Amino acid sequence: MSEIDLKSFRSAFHGQVFEPSDAGYNEARQIWNASINKLPKVIVRCSGVADVVAAVNFGRENNLLTAIRGGGHNVGGRALCDDGLVIDLSRMNSVFVDAARRRVRVQGGATLGDIDRETHVFGLAVPCGIVPKTGIGGLTLGGGVGWLIRKHGMTIDNLLSAQVVTADGHVLTASAIENDDLLWALRGGGGNFGVVTSFEFQAHPVTTILGGLLLYPRAVAVDVIRHFRDYMASAPDELTAYAALLHGPDGSPLVGVIPCYWLSRQCPFPRCSLCLAHLSPMGITIIGSLRCNGNCQTMPSLQ
Repeated sequence: MSEIDLKSFRSAFHGQVFEPSDAGYNEARQIWNASINKLPKVIVRCSGVADVVAAVNFGRENNLLTAIRGGGHNVGGRALCDDGLVIDLSRMNSVFVDAARRRVRVQGGATLGDIDRETHVFGLAVPCGIVPKTGIGGLTLGGGVGWLIRKHGMTIDNLLSAQVVTADGHVLTASAIENDDLLWALRGGGGNFGVVTSFEFQAHPVTTILGGLLLYPRAVAVDVIRHFRDYMASAPDELTAYAALLHGPDGSPLVGVIPCYWLSRQCPFPRCSLCLAHLSPMGITIIGSLRCNGNCQTMPSLQ
């Protein structure tokens, strides 16, 4: 990369540009997995779609290996690359809620926490993942498994349209009526069809949920997981739960069940409470936080 190329790029770019010698470069290349230590040639933190177009064109014209950073939560460090270009969308994190139509438009750098905070105001939720700091871009294009999956499907099942900057620098809308082949590819083909600068999702009414954590000694893991398997086969769709082998803070081996049950007209509190009680099969647990007594957590609190 010649100096004049980067100077020209900087003059047309409204966001931030970081080279290895710049203050803030090391902070800009940090992601959630701190063990990833990649050294990009340049990091560009975009302020909007025009910046993304400029960055894509710059990378193509200079034959730079390019990585896209949304939330930076991918454990494999795919948000970064060595000796290439990182297009950072983290400042593009706005969320727009159309409550009447139950539609949510999300910029590509938003996190799940950003989305939940805005949709919760309207009693709505987009089926997302379970970790607030996860980026919506990587989660959606990778499928998206979360608390509402049994009732409303994966995140990608709720994707209605996407705005995409393709490798040739064009901005396209992918929907059921426009570039539907691109939407088809995005909904299951991964993240290599362009830079998704915004997503439009179908949202669903979710106002109150019940949840918590059940932990048991590892010695009863077989009984707990067998009960979990058998019960979930006929559990209401409003209940999503995960079972896992864990370790406590003191290193003790445990088995855990983490449920989330959202209340609806079809599943009011009494039925919900009874359903959760059935997930506690072994009597007294090490930790049991499913007693709600009417003081139920909201979705952001659960996350």
